[in-house]
Amino acid sequence: MEKARDGGKKGTVSRRQLLQGLAVAGGAAIIGTSTEVFADGKFSGWPDRRGMLTDLTECVGCRSCEKACNEANRLPGPEVPFDEKSVFERKRRPTASAYTVVNRYEPKSSDKPLYRKVQCNHCNEPSCAAACPVKAYTKTPEGSVLYNADVCFGCRYCMVACPFYVPAYDYDSALEPKIVKCTLCYGRISKGGIPACAEACPAGAVTFGKRSDLIKLARNKIRKNPDKYIDRIYGEYEVGGTSWLYISSVPFDQLDYPNNIPEKPLVEQTKGFLSAVPMVLTIWPALLTMCYAATRNKEGKE
Repeated sequence: MEKARDGGKKGTVSRRQLLQGLAVAGGAAIIGTSTEVFADGKFSGWPDRRGMLTDLTECVGCRSCEKACNEANRLPGPEVPFDEKSVFERKRRPTASAYTVVNRYEPKSSDKPLYRKVQCNHCNEPSCAAACPVKAYTKTPEGSVLYNADVCFGCRYCMVACPFYVPAYDYDSALEPKIVKCTLCYGRISKGGIPACAEACPAGAVTFGKRSDLIKLARNKIRKNPDKYIDRIYGEYEVGGTSWLYISSVPFDQLDYPNNIPEKPLVEQTKGFLSAVPMVLTIWPALLTMCYAATRNKEGKE
């Protein structure tokens, strides 16, 4: 495996990473050459793709971004009101009814609480797309990674493959379960608008723009304020880079960011596996899983 950052051990592979690699390899084996577009290492396509820069030092934990996201996506009301601080007593992750959530951290190296917004990071070369055997995911020129529920049959390879543990499964839709996640407000940005969360942030902690411009902005902030930020932009290189970028005053592993993320996309790292393992070992189990899942879905609808 590629080298890890922020204290990760080079050459070690966790059980989670192994499963992610197998999920990506399984999907890639089925859809074959169509995944090669996602296996170029440093992604250079679509130079005008958009992104979001989160300055973690500016976030005040008001959850305005959560509220705006729910309203923009017509999601149900939250379990805990948006102005209720007790929600920070436990760590949350995105769900079918909350495409983004904010968690609070109190790292020892900071004299104040820090807040982290969690949502799909919209990878440049998304492992969810590489793992999906029916191509339900698309990386758009605008930067969004979109999901098509009409072709999904519920294998959930994408959930296993995601290095950031983001895609959620909508178990509440008994007859038509589907994957749900942030869309980077594709409907808005494709029409020249900005994502709802960035528009709603009262502290200016979230900035929307062209990804290359955001990286320049982040570097300037770090260069001009070396005592305020650590010298790293999370998302610039992780698994080939992501559309969401972050700068922080403390090491990212203190905020539960995965710190052993390789720089190369997961599908790039499975090339050796795909060439070494007989295709029958990857295609047939996946095909049987597809048939089983399709049968279950059909039975559920009858």
